[in-house]
Amino acid sequence: MSSIIFILILLAAIAFFVYNAKKIRRNILLGKDVTFQSTPEERWNNMLRVALGQSKMVSRPIAGILHIFVYVGFVLINIEVLEIILDGIFGTHRMFAVFGGFYNFLIGFFEILASLVFISVVIFWMRRNVLKLPRFHHPDLKGFPFKDANFILIMEMILMTALMLSNASDKILQERHIEHYVQAGSFPVSSLFIPLLQNLPTASLIIIERTFWWLHIIGILVFLNYLPISKHLHIILAFPNTYFYEPNKPLGQFKILKEVSDVVIPNFDPSYTPTTDPNAEVTFGAKDVFDLTWKQLLEAYTCTECGRCTSVCPQNTTGKKLSPRKIMMSVRDRLEEVGRNIDANGKFVDDGKNLFSYISEEEIWACNTCNACAEECPVNINPLAIIMELRYNLILEQSKAPSSINTMLSNVENNGAPWQFSPADRFKWAEV
Repeated sequence: MSSIIFILILLAAIAFFVYNAKKIRRNILLGKDVTFQSTPEERWNNMLRVALGQSKMVSRPIAGILHIFVYVGFVLINIEVLEIILDGIFGTHRMFAVFGGFYNFLIGFFEILASLVFISVVIFWMRRNVLKLPRFHHPDLKGFPFKDANFILIMEMILMTALMLSNASDKILQERHIEHYVQAGSFPVSSLFIPLLQNLPTASLIIIERTFWWLHIIGILVFLNYLPISKHLHIILAFPNTYFYEPNKPLGQFKILKEVSDVVIPNFDPSYTPTTDPNAEVTFGAKDVFDLTWKQLLEAYTCTECGRCTSVCPQNTTGKKLSPRKIMMSVRDRLEEVGRNIDANGKFVDDGKNLFSYISEEEIWACNTCNACAEECPVNINPLAIIMELRYNLILEQSKAPSSINTMLSNVENNGAPWQFSPADRFKWAEV
């Protein structure tokens, strides 16, 4: 009966995750297609270095090392989770015990990893809630984003504690030669809990072992299905996001808008031959998520909300409204809203909103295009590229720009330079 219950819970959890994952994939593919200039080999190398190797995390050593503990623990402990799942399906206990001494080494190694994960998570929680690092108490993170991070940290503490208590009671039951409890595994950390449980009757120990075994695996399945609505979706999406990153493309590189070039260049070069249809309908920049590329929408879902980008943004540091993290969170919020619209209507129905409903012009124009945010991001997200798309739309589609920029554009048009001086007077300074 327990195996049947386990299988039903497992299938329901997987089905629900797949259902939500398909929605996220659909939302990402609402974006425009993108052409990659780099080779697959270059992108694989970038993914292995940045996502798997955590190379950009260690630029801040303390947080980087702690994150590596959590990351490695998450990846490797899943081997034990595989055993737990198989045991749950077939009603066995420690199915991989057939590997003998190697299995004992693995269980001991996993326990050490689990303890490092627990310690790291506690430190992360203290950094947020006791030390209150500024980037974790920024206006961007008010409400759900702040609670989301704490919920995940507490859940990870509970999962690691459940694993240890399950193993400790398991160890005692093995020593008592209780039927079904195979004598296997090394327990260097959970053995510390044995004195607390040693004197309990066997029936109570079995209840404790089974309770924490179920709590551990159900907690993992709950965590799996929490990912689609959490910033921790980056656990999965960091890999495709870094794979589809262009490692050799200069950050902040301005696009050459062919439609504009074909109109402007013939005024200066009569021999120039336009290649675009002057009568074709064309839009510039991004007004809504449909105008961004699917790679940019993938970045919005991949954002870890760590705030490294905002913490190095000179405009944010000097009190401007711009926060690169908030830009990415706003794109994701709008994309989620569009997704719910499609779910409700079968297709997208105009709701009178767009990206400018979430991102103000003040934020967009505050950016000085220094690329600090893109350089700092540990998973290769580029907020600047989205900001530039919004600027293109404001100027070329909506004819909106701050007065200072309009003056500069007017001077470039009339004087060939940003300054309000005639070209004939440009070298008068040298006559002094």
